[in-house]
Amino acid sequence: MIEWDLPKAENELKKAYDENSELKLLTLLKSNTFLFYELFTRKQGIQPIFHEVNFGARLRCDFAWLNDNSDGPEWVLIEIEKPCIQLLTKGEIPTSELNKGIEQVRSWQRYFDENPLEKRRIFGAVSRFKYVLVTGSAASWLEPSAAKWRSHYNKTNNIEIRSCGVFDKAIESYKNHPEDFWSFREHPKTMGDSKLSKYWRNYGYMDHWRTLCNT
Repeated sequence: MIEWDLPKAENELKKAYDENSELKLLTLLKSNTFLFYELFTRKQGIQPIFHEVNFGARLRCDFAWLNDNSDGPEWVLIEIEKPCIQLLTKGEIPTSELNKGIEQVRSWQRYFDENPLEKRRIFGAVSRFKYVLVTGSAASWLEPSAAKWRSHYNKTNNIEIRSCGVFDKAIESYKNHPEDFWSFREHPKTMGDSKLSKYWRNYGYMDHWRTLCNT
């Protein structure tokens, strides 16, 4: 099994933060699936992570994976934005930078609401989507006004907003309990979306739900 180069990953993550580079962060994540650890609800028996999944003429999510739950396939769609942004204005409303990420995810929601057959074409079967936006530093989201705003937003919307601190937490977890990452070692790198269709067509779990889900 492949082991990741932890010092290199830490260094590249710091560079992405220092340069406020979304591109550097995306490149790092593609080769180090263990960094997604904190974003997985169930951390054992994970499915492959796919990058740059396209849908519609101009829409694309940065990453996606299947949670093969007993009550139906839940597809997690991830949008990654810059790691360091101003979150709220002085009036405590979302800035244009934060709204950009939120609107990007909302465009996916609208697309699948308006084109339900596309869910079957792209993902095989969908019981539900889980939408996640990752942006901003952990420290910036700890500011009282930002923390209060995000807490309310996550309770009242079907887009979950997380900070880039999830990647730092993954590194610390890996340092302290590397044995917990055995499932991620089975899928050490993300896959391109050209492999997505072949994946679900050859996964027996999906055969059952493709019959049941009218998507």
